[in-house]
Amino acid sequence: MKHEKYNISGMSCSACATRIEKSIAKLEGIKKINVNLLTNSMQVDYDETCLTPEKIIQTVIRTGYGASITKKGSIEKQESSNTPVSTKNETQRIKYRLITSLIFLIPIIYIAMHHMFFRWLGLPVPIWIASIFHGPENALTFSFTQFLLVLPILYFNRKYFQNGFRNLFQGFPNMDSLVAIGAGASVLFGIFSIFRIGWGLGHENWNLVIDYSSNLYFESAGMIITLITLGKFLESKSKGKTSEAIEKLINIVPKRATILKNNQEIIVPIDSLKVGDEIIVRPGEAIPVDGIISTGNTSIDESAITGESIPVEKQIGDTVISATLNKNGSIHFIAQKVGSDTTINQIIQLVDEASSSKAPIAKLADKISGIFVPVVITIAVIATCIWLFIGSSIEFAFSIGIAILVISCPCALGLATPVAIMVGTGKGAENGILIKSGEALEIAHTIDTVVIDKTGTITEGHPVVTNCLPINMDSKTLLAIAAGLEKNSEHPLAEAIVKYADSQNIMPYVFNNFKASFGQGIQGIHKNSTYYAGNAAFMEKQGTNISFVSSTLNQLADEGKTPLLFACEKDIIGILAVADIEKPTSARAISLFKKMNISVVMLTGDNIRTADALRKRLQIPQVIAEVLPQDKEKQITVLQSQGHKVAMIGDGINDAPALAKADLGIAIGAGTDIAIDSADAVLMRNDLLDAVTTIRLSKAVIKNIKENLFWAFFYNIIGIPLAAGLLYPSFGIKLSPMIGAAAMSMSSVCVVLNALRLRFFKTDHINQNVSRETFSQIQKKEEATMIKTTLKIKGMMCTHCQKHVQEALQAIDGVVTVSVDLEGNKADVTSTREITTAEFEKSIINAGYELVQ
Repeated sequence: MKHEKYNISGMSCSACATRIEKSIAKLEGIKKINVNLLTNSMQVDYDETCLTPEKIIQTVIRTGYGASITKKGSIEKQESSNTPVSTKNETQRIKYRLITSLIFLIPIIYIAMHHMFFRWLGLPVPIWIASIFHGPENALTFSFTQFLLVLPILYFNRKYFQNGFRNLFQGFPNMDSLVAIGAGASVLFGIFSIFRIGWGLGHENWNLVIDYSSNLYFESAGMIITLITLGKFLESKSKGKTSEAIEKLINIVPKRATILKNNQEIIVPIDSLKVGDEIIVRPGEAIPVDGIISTGNTSIDESAITGESIPVEKQIGDTVISATLNKNGSIHFIAQKVGSDTTINQIIQLVDEASSSKAPIAKLADKISGIFVPVVITIAVIATCIWLFIGSSIEFAFSIGIAILVISCPCALGLATPVAIMVGTGKGAENGILIKSGEALEIAHTIDTVVIDKTGTITEGHPVVTNCLPINMDSKTLLAIAAGLEKNSEHPLAEAIVKYADSQNIMPYVFNNFKASFGQGIQGIHKNSTYYAGNAAFMEKQGTNISFVSSTLNQLADEGKTPLLFACEKDIIGILAVADIEKPTSARAISLFKKMNISVVMLTGDNIRTADALRKRLQIPQVIAEVLPQDKEKQITVLQSQGHKVAMIGDGINDAPALAKADLGIAIGAGTDIAIDSADAVLMRNDLLDAVTTIRLSKAVIKNIKENLFWAFFYNIIGIPLAAGLLYPSFGIKLSPMIGAAAMSMSSVCVVLNALRLRFFKTDHINQNVSRETFSQIQKKEEATMIKTTLKIKGMMCTHCQKHVQEALQAIDGVVTVSVDLEGNKADVTSTREITTAEFEKSIINAGYELVQ
C-alpha cells in the first residue's frame, strides 16, 4: 500500500469533498480516501500495483475539480504547496473579487433604492437622479442600467456559476449550485422584467411598468454574490490563522547555511546541504538541519520544537535540532539529517497530515452534506409552488425560493470538524505534542485508563545518587573513596557515583590492585589499606559485619533505592543509595489524571519492592511489576477486555507492541526520533504533563466540534423554515434573499471563529521558566529532613568500646548514621525520626555504658 497526498482545487463546500471521496472510492485498489475542505487536500492509501497517481488525478478532474501531487522535500519546496501559502493566495484572489464587486454593487443599490434613501432622510430626490431613473417613464433606463452594472459582478464571480451548474448537471449539486441558481434566477427574472417593462411602455400599460420595475432583483443578485464573497473572504482570513503553528515553524528555518569547505566558509542554500557537511552557526542564528556538535559549546532555545522555554546547554558530542535557535556561543556541527529527514520537516509533515485527516465525528456531517443540497433545492421548489398555489404573487413566491437557496449553507457543516482539528493539532505542535491524526485526537477524549511505563517515563531513566551516609568520616571523604573505586567499574551504578562526586568537585582517591567480582562488588588498595564496595552479600563474603546497618539497608530498599556498602578492611565506612528517581512533574501528572477520573496503572519490569516504593511516593492506584517487555501488550489486552479505553504511555522502543495495541499510544521522550510508527502521539518534551495536556486538548477539541455542529444544524433548522415563509401568515415575517445571503456567509465565519478559540488553550505547565530541581537539591531536601542528635557517653575506654556503642546505637529503629568520638566521649546520631532519650539510654546501658544527661 502507498500513501500519497494531493492538492485539490475548486472545492467550495463539504458536498464537493463528499463527491470527490465517492468518485475516488470507486477506483480499484483504493484502501482509504480522505478529502479535507479546509486544507484543499486529499490523502489516499492505495495499491500501487493496480492504480497510478495519474489515474487518481484524472478521476478528480473528470469529477469537476483540479488535482496535483503534493511535493515532498525541503521546506522551501513545501512552501509552494503548504496550506499557509496557498491560503494567503486564495485570500488575495477573493479580496480582489470582493473589491471589484463592491465597486459595481454600490451604484446598483443607489439606483435601485435611491427613492427610499431620500425618503428615510426626509430629503427630495435630486433633479438629475429623478430625470434619469425616477418614475415609470424612466423605468427602462432604471432597469437596464442595473443590468449593465450587475454584469461585471457576475463575470468576476463566474466561478460560482461555472462550478455550480456543472455540478448540478452532473447530479452532484453543491453550495455553488445554490448560489448559482438563486443569483441566476434573480438575473433572469430581471431580464424578463425588462422585456415586460418595454412591452408596458410600448402599450402605455403603466401599471405593468410600475409592477415590474419594482421587482427587478438585479440588486438582489449582486448583493447575494457580494455578500457570499465577503463571507468567503472572512472565512479564508480566519482559516489562514488555523495554520499559524506550521507557518511559525517554516519561518524560523534559515533559507541558507554557512558550511566549512576546504578551510573556507561558504554560504549555500539549505536545499544543497548533505549529510557530513560541517556547518557553522553563530549566536542568534537558527540551526538549519539536524546534527552533532564537533566544535564549541553554547545554549540553544528549543522552544519551537519542544515547547520548553529554558535554553538547553550544548557541548561537543551533543545533538542539535533543526529550527532551534543558537543563543550564545559559536559552534560547528556535522549534518546528520538533511532535507525531508530533518526534525522540522517531519514535524511539519506530521502536523499537516493530522490537520488534513478526518475524525470519526466528521462522518455524520459528511453524510448530511452529501444529501443536503438536493434536499434544499427540492424544498425551495416545493415552497415556491405552495405559495403560488395558495394565491401569492409570482414575485413573492419567487423571493421565497431564492431566500431558501441562499440561506442554506453546507459550508458550516463541512467546516465544523476540520477547522477544530487543524487548530487543535497546531496548538499541540506549539507545545511539543505531535498528534498524528484526527482519529487519534478524537479517541483521546474517551480514554478512561492510562498505563504508564516506569523507566524513562515516570522516572528519569538513569540512576543517580540520592543518599550519602558516611560512618565515622565526613561525606566528602566517603565520596572520594567511592569515586576512586567506582571509576574503574563499568556498572551503571558506578557511573552515577562518579558523576555525583564530580558534581560536588571531589577528587577521587587513586587505587591499585583493582579487582571486580561480577554482580557483587569491587575492591582496591589505597595507602596499604584495602577498600571494598558492593552489596550486602559481597560484604558478608569479605567477613564484614553489616548487622548494625541492616535496618538502614531495608529502609532504603523499601524506598525503591539500591544501597551500595563501602568498607575499609573489615569496617563499614558508609552507604551510598542510588535510584532512578521520578521526574519532578510525574507526581503532578498522575494527580491530574486522577482528578480527570482516569485510572492510572504503572507497568514495569522492576521487582515488586522497588515498584511499590514508587507507587507509595506518587500515590499510584495500581502497579503491575516484573513484566517482561514482550508481555506488556498482554496487559493492555486484559484491560481492554474489561471494557476500558486504554492509553499506553511509553518510550516508544521496547514499549512498541503495547503502544500499537492500546486505543491511544503516546510515545514520550522521543527527542529527534519523532516518526515512531507505533504511537498515535509523540511528546517531544519528555514530560508526563504533556500526556495530560494531550487528553485535555482532545476534550477541548471535541467539545468545540460539537458546538460547531450544533450551531450549524441549529442555523439551518431555524433558517430554512424562516426563509420558506413559515412565520409570514401569522406574524408577517418574511426573509429577503439579501438577508439570507448575509446569514449564510456569517454562519461559516462563526464556525471558524469558534474553532479559533482553541488557540487560547492553556497547557498543564504552570510556569515553564521555573527550572527543574537538580539531583543535589533533592538530596539536600532529604538530608534536611534528617534529625541530628549528639549524645554524651561515659565509660568508653578503647576502640572496642567505641565499636560496641556504635553497633548499639545503629540497631535503634530509624537511625541512619552513627559517628562515635572516643576522645570526646560522645556520639553523633542521624535518624529519620525523633528518638526519645529513654530509647537512647536503654540501648547504651544494654551495651554496658552510661548516658550522661
